[in-house]
This record gives sequence, structure tokens and C-alpha cells, in this order.
Amino acid sequence: MSAYIRVELQRQIRIRFGECCAYCRTAEFLTAMTFEFEHIRPLSVAGETVFENLCFACPSCNRYKGDRQTAIDPESGETVPLFHPQEQVWQEHFAWNESKTEINGLTAFGRATITALQMNRKSLVRARAMWVKLDEHPPELD
Repeated sequence: MSAYIRVELQRQIRIRFGECCAYCRTAEFLTAMTFEFEHIRPLSVAGETVFENLCFACPSCNRYKGDRQTAIDPESGETVPLFHPQEQVWQEHFAWNESKTEINGLTAFGRATITALQMNRKSLVRARAMWVKLDEHPPELD
């Protein structure tokens, strides 16, 4: 299910996330894809189309997330909420590895989100390696 999102609200979301995916931090301009406005709490479970419930997401992260709100932390085996890009700070839950090509989870939220959204899939890690060589990755975070 999709919802109409006002152009001004779309602009605010783009600015809020620096035109990068709120989850994997891929910059939209580095891809040949149009990023999406994702409902963090899905419409299917009464999520609203408001600034606090929207984020900017690459199509891959958005598809892997779907209507999920939880996932299993691979370290503890416990079911935990997925990272909430409007309520949590990316750098508190994730960090780049030394080569800046893979995302490491610092918390249960981070680890579960990385696994559920397949944020270190081979094709994306390879693309990040090229972007690093071009000095286009990783994006600056506020």
C-alpha cells in the first residue's frame, strides 16, 4: 500500500537524511536508482504519513524491510526492534569497518537491522569499494 506524500514533506525527508538511505547510508546520486520515502512504522499497522514516521531509503533496504518492525539479533538470538532512523542516531548503532565497505552493528538494533536488510550484501560491498576509491563514500553524517 502506498500513500500520497506532499512534495514539501518529501523535500524535508530528503534534507533530513542528506539524500542518503537512512539505513545503509548509500547516497542516491551514486546509484542509478530513485530512492523511496519509507514508512518506518508501516501503513499496514496504522503507521502514519508524517515526518516522524518517514525516512529516505534505497529500494533494496525498503524491500528487505517491507512491513517488518523487528528482527533477530544474530549475536544474542533475541528478537529486537529494527533501527528507527527518526528516533535513533545512526552512529550509535552502526560503524563502518576499516575499509569503509561494510557496516558493523554496535548494538542489538544495529546487528538485527544489518541482517534483516542485508546491508552488507556482496554487490553493495563491491559498489562501496569503488565509491571509496572515487572518494565519494562514506557520506558525512551530522
